[in-house]
Amino acid sequence: MDLGTANTIIMHNDKIVVNEPSIVALDNRTDKVVAVGNEAKMMYEKTNSAIRVIRPLRNGVIADFDACEQMMRGLIGMVDSGRRLFSPSLKMVIGVPSGSTEVELRAVRDSAEHAGGREVYMLFEPMAAAIGIGVDVLAPEGNMIVDIGGGTTEIAVISLGGLCSNNSVKVAGDDFTADIQEYMSRQHNIKVSERMAERIKINVGAALTELGEDAPEDYIVNGPNKITALPMSIPVCYQEIAHCLDRSISKIESAVLNTLENTEPELYADILKNGIYLSGGGSMLRGISKRLSDKIGIPFHVASEPLLSVAKGTGIALKNVERFSFLMR
Repeated sequence: MDLGTANTIIMHNDKIVVNEPSIVALDNRTDKVVAVGNEAKMMYEKTNSAIRVIRPLRNGVIADFDACEQMMRGLIGMVDSGRRLFSPSLKMVIGVPSGSTEVELRAVRDSAEHAGGREVYMLFEPMAAAIGIGVDVLAPEGNMIVDIGGGTTEIAVISLGGLCSNNSVKVAGDDFTADIQEYMSRQHNIKVSERMAERIKINVGAALTELGEDAPEDYIVNGPNKITALPMSIPVCYQEIAHCLDRSISKIESAVLNTLENTEPELYADILKNGIYLSGGGSMLRGISKRLSDKIGIPFHVASEPLLSVAKGTGIALKNVERFSFLMR
């Protein structure tokens, strides 16, 4: 299971059985679940006083324990086809940020156990992403992973089944979305919701101001003027978004450079030879691999399915619990 800030992905028998937003809707009167995943996301920022919609994870960690437990139960229930998927004898492997504290790890473990897991293992997300990409993490060779998720960017140098140098920074997809909201308000005097900012990011999000033939068409944003409340319709181009995301992407660049500074020379040489692997939803931002490659001087390779890398890694780890001694209980 990849329990992410933006999306939760569950693998079972080598198949993706759940790929849903990490959102739950609860009834304010009874605290019972109204909806989870995509159904709850459709309600996000559109509810009345009887329903509250919660994103239980923020910055890669559980912000609302009870809501997280309810969300996990709901997502697990989606794949229960006449049998309990998570029976008492079945194991669970969950990806967690490499910068998680003991308290945060315990919160994830408790949520998983309350949601039905009986033998719960945890795996740091950059390690899970590396396994999912196909890197031999047990080899005596340095490989570097940059996993740009929804709440955190996980950076790690991996060798011999361990994290030799790692960094977890709270700058990721959610920050890109917030940057776009702030930019639209400041530059165009238009109020945009979090969901609209996310649509802008998907349609014209970019890390470079020159994309050549890959440049997307302008995206039309509709919303109220923040002063007069009159309707506005604003075309937004990718160059604007590249400028507004520049500060956040620069923080990720600095974190990568900082991790490389703390890397042993022999491992550094391996990284120069192998390049650096990019995964997570943030790696799908247009031009980000080229920007990072140009800035750092090492090729960046985007995973074939960047959104699924961590989930695939946890699925492989689940089959190799005895072999992967770095799994945490």
